[in-house]
Amino acid sequence: MFELSLLCSQHQLDLLTDALDALDALSISVEDADAQTEAEEAMFGEPGMPPPKEGWQRSRVSALFASDILAKDALIILQAQEFFTQCKFLANREVPQQDWVRLTQSQFSPVEITPEFWIVPSWHEPPAQARIMIELDPGLAFGTGTHPTTRMCLRWIAQKNALGRVLDYGCGSGILAIGAAKFGATQIDAVDIDEAAVQSTVLNAKANQVSVRTGTPDIAEGVYQTVLANILAIPLKVLAPLLWSYVAPGGSLVLAGILSRQADELKAAYAPYCQLDITDEEDGWIRMTARH
Repeated sequence: MFELSLLCSQHQLDLLTDALDALDALSISVEDADAQTEAEEAMFGEPGMPPPKEGWQRSRVSALFASDILAKDALIILQAQEFFTQCKFLANREVPQQDWVRLTQSQFSPVEITPEFWIVPSWHEPPAQARIMIELDPGLAFGTGTHPTTRMCLRWIAQKNALGRVLDYGCGSGILAIGAAKFGATQIDAVDIDEAAVQSTVLNAKANQVSVRTGTPDIAEGVYQTVLANILAIPLKVLAPLLWSYVAPGGSLVLAGILSRQADELKAAYAPYCQLDITDEEDGWIRMTARH
């Protein structure tokens, strides 16, 4: 396998990547050509917000080809295009074959929630001190236990003696719903607008041998002793009246996916219904909770 590396401006990026795709590149990756220098640009905005611009001023584009001949032929064709006068050839090098599955797996290790509660990928041996475990592999939906928001919600679940009936709104991988099942919830509804998330939750619940009713948000009904929503601040604000309507008297609302600086916005959005308090914080993210 050979990697063709090219330099281009922001305005040529789409033309170049489209051309590489048409030339049967196996994969194409783009990164800031000035990364790790004073000229490095933070292209992406904060969670839930659109990026401030379409690309970096200078991008390094890497395309993989099955052979050296295919990479060289692609370069010849590209150099004949008018737009390529504003691009630059950097290198064409052989890439050693790797076991990509094993390489990906090596990036995920067991995650500690509490000393006795762990998230463990299926290919890992559980830690000796683990008494309660969720088996979970990286997939199409958010929630592997590595993000602070997920860990904070799971810590809350682990600290509760009576979760009762649980709603996991925006379930992603289903990790919070599965965690609730591991800690004795009596009935769990896990809902998401993303069909991939619904399917992931079904498969993950089965792998963990727990019962979770899963589907789109319309399956949620009645009230719940515990309502969990680990999404982002903007949808959490919009969903305030709906989420609170699901909380039973004496029940708990647990919200995450919120940056520390967004606390006042959330408090204001939920003020007509309840008093939200910050009950955990990690790496700039917070967990907010309220009691009915």
